[in-house]
Amino acid sequence: MSQDFEAPAQPAANQPIADDAQAVTTAVEQLYNTYPFPPDPLSDEAPPGYNWRWYWPAAHSFCTGRAPNQNNIRILDAGCGTGNGTDYLVHLNPEAEVVAVDLSPGAIAVAEERLRRSGADANRVSFQNLSIYDLDQVEGEFDLINCVGVLHHMPDPVRGIRALANKLQPGGFLHIFVYGELGRWEVQLMQKAIALLQGEKRGDYKDGVAIGRSLFASLPETNRLVQYEKQRWAAENQRDECFADMYVHPQEIDYNSESLFELIDASDLEFLGFSNPDFWNLDRLVGQNPDLMERAAGLSDRQRYRLIELLDPNVTHYEFFLGKPPLQRSDWSDEEVLRQAKPTCNPCLHGWPSKMVLNPDYRPIQLSDEEFAFMERCDNAEGKASISELLEGTDLPLETVLSLWQQSLIFLAL
Repeated sequence: MSQDFEAPAQPAANQPIADDAQAVTTAVEQLYNTYPFPPDPLSDEAPPGYNWRWYWPAAHSFCTGRAPNQNNIRILDAGCGTGNGTDYLVHLNPEAEVVAVDLSPGAIAVAEERLRRSGADANRVSFQNLSIYDLDQVEGEFDLINCVGVLHHMPDPVRGIRALANKLQPGGFLHIFVYGELGRWEVQLMQKAIALLQGEKRGDYKDGVAIGRSLFASLPETNRLVQYEKQRWAAENQRDECFADMYVHPQEIDYNSESLFELIDASDLEFLGFSNPDFWNLDRLVGQNPDLMERAAGLSDRQRYRLIELLDPNVTHYEFFLGKPPLQRSDWSDEEVLRQAKPTCNPCLHGWPSKMVLNPDYRPIQLSDEEFAFMERCDNAEGKASISELLEGTDLPLETVLSLWQQSLIFLAL
């Protein structure tokens, strides 16, 4: 790996307010002290539903193909903001110790109140006011690190991802979310326009929000930026916190698949997959043309990712997992090994028990009578019976069980 890797260049209006990285870090802190983010309302209940990426057994199964052997793990929420993700991490992983860090003391204050209100176990979560650059001050290593919406706001994301990698335990996973340039082109244009109109007042975030809202109100209804805002972001951007985070942030780097993998390579971690794999399936775009699919078969994985985003340039973000070697994976291709596996139902299903469920990505799945009966057996066995035992007296093919696993409807463990 080259040691002289440089971060992708930012658009002109997204250049740091000052060249000094500390000045940029301070500006970002000021933004989030002014507009704590995300502005999700506090609740006196546990957060609703599942985000499977924050549920250790689901993340472990996605990354390795099998359920974990233990759930008493350490989780780091790196750049926790106002604690929306932290709240899920604590409630979805009742045996885990969770450490959350953030640059903004104002955001941390909201996060602490959020978890107090939701009834989170205070003995299992702690907060630290730290930059990701300073993670060496956090004790120990972590099995799972969550870093959502942070690296693209750092003046040196390579240094940031390396700091995260250094805190990852061997065999552990890093979940990352960063912005994509192709699907945010209109956002970039509005960012530049606001920056031009702010001039020397750039860094006054309330002024930036006011200018941005005036622009959207003044532009013609047919304007491309207005139309894009209405189609994609208007509902969430009713809140000034969201509008400021999107349009007047002092530091932003947007990636494409090529610059993304340069960043990943700088981490020395292994890419384990995008957590929305259906999008990265070329068959959905040109699968009806055998000649094109044959030509694409000769492409590397990274070239195929680039082709997909060029053909479908609505990529507003990339969400993916990295892992620190050594990593053990199971594909369950050995039939005898598969028969000995012990299945459990994925709890990140909406509508279960029912023949019509929403999978962890909220897509509808229609189960056959036989599939439903097998999953009920899995539920009743609570992970104590093998597939071979659960198939006794049924005609369900082993291939169907494998399909349930491939659809993330069940977990498998030995």
